Amino acid sequence: MVKVCGLTLISSFVLATFAIHVSRPSEAFAIRVPTAYRRTLSGKRVAADRRLTRIKLGEALYFDRRLSVDATVSCATCHDPAAAFASKDTVAIGAGNQIGTRNAPTVLNAVFSQSYFWDGRVDTLEEQAKQPLLNLKEMGMKTDAALVSRVSSISEYRINFHRVFPREGITLDTIARAIAAYERTLISRNSPFDRFIAGDKKAITEIQENGWNLFKGKARCIECHAFSASSPFFTDYKFYNTGVAGKGKSIESLTRAAEQLTATGANGADTTSLAHQDEFTDLGRFLVTRQSRDIGAFKTPTLRDIELTGPYMHNGSFKTLLDVVRFYNQGGEKNPNLDQKMRPLNLTDEEMSNIVEFLRTLTSDDVLRMTQTATPQSRIVSRMPLKR
Repeated sequence: MVKVCGLTLISSFVLATFAIHVSRPSEAFAIRVPTAYRRTLSGKRVAADRRLTRIKLGEALYFDRRLSVDATVSCATCHDPAAAFASKDTVAIGAGNQIGTRNAPTVLNAVFSQSYFWDGRVDTLEEQAKQPLLNLKEMGMKTDAALVSRVSSISEYRINFHRVFPREGITLDTIARAIAAYERTLISRNSPFDRFIAGDKKAITEIQENGWNLFKGKARCIECHAFSASSPFFTDYKFYNTGVAGKGKSIESLTRAAEQLTATGANGADTTSLAHQDEFTDLGRFLVTRQSRDIGAFKTPTLRDIELTGPYMHNGSFKTLLDVVRFYNQGGEKNPNLDQKMRPLNLTDEEMSNIVEFLRTLTSDDVLRMTQTATPQSRIVSRMPLKR
């Protein structure tokens, strides 16, 4: 059992204990944000989801493999506390060992995000929670009715959904709302950089401070991995073509794939299924906007806890942070849609190493301890009982 943000993360599914927690609706959860965050950020707070009952229900669902078609994976399998709520796999691997097409990003600080998935195809955590449940390459439930039937077959869930959602009961929407309520509590805080920026000049080393100066200066990382007092997440939440989609796949083939979709009239309703198809997944943001300028563009990821969340990029194509910095130092991968911000940086080996050392200061002390003590949520081979 490990602690983060005042909540207990269950490393095994124990609904009997959970039933005790949900009977105490007077308990409340106070959201905490990193030291450097302004209090105004808490305006986007947990709100009604502060009820510990809903959060604990969402936590139970998040870790429960029985929400997958063969009871082998859970939300936590790809967004694992032992991996800072990301995954060590290059791309997500779902039920039945289905190989996905994209790397699983961290869920930490997701409450502050403006869109979800690498292509930004949904706007809420609730919608983000729904899609993997019903995707054949992820948790594999074929319909929402099949998912509801599975959850309803477990007596503890019947009891606790009645307590938490007395009017609606168990539905796809209430399942997603509960999971999203839990995910909103996953806040990364208390990093050496937070202490440094708050005035403790001894919180990071001289090399790391040099890396910070390079990050916001010569290397221009801060142009996309934005940091400010009002938005200290090291991302601008925007979408860029950096050339990653062209690694191992020509931009010509991506353009042909985009032209194919345009010619057939495929619309935004197809975005999710297309994102999971090898021939279309690297189109990125184009799948949402259908604008040619967005071919190969993907969302800027947060850099908080970045040393713990590799491999990197939407396709997991880089294993180390130094690989990533080298890629940007060369100006990305050339292609007609390459963003104008991408150009060679002429960083020395020492300067690139300093930037990597700076990135390590963005690791939360609390999250680091969690990764060191949490039980990895790996896939299982044998099936868990689906009925009680």
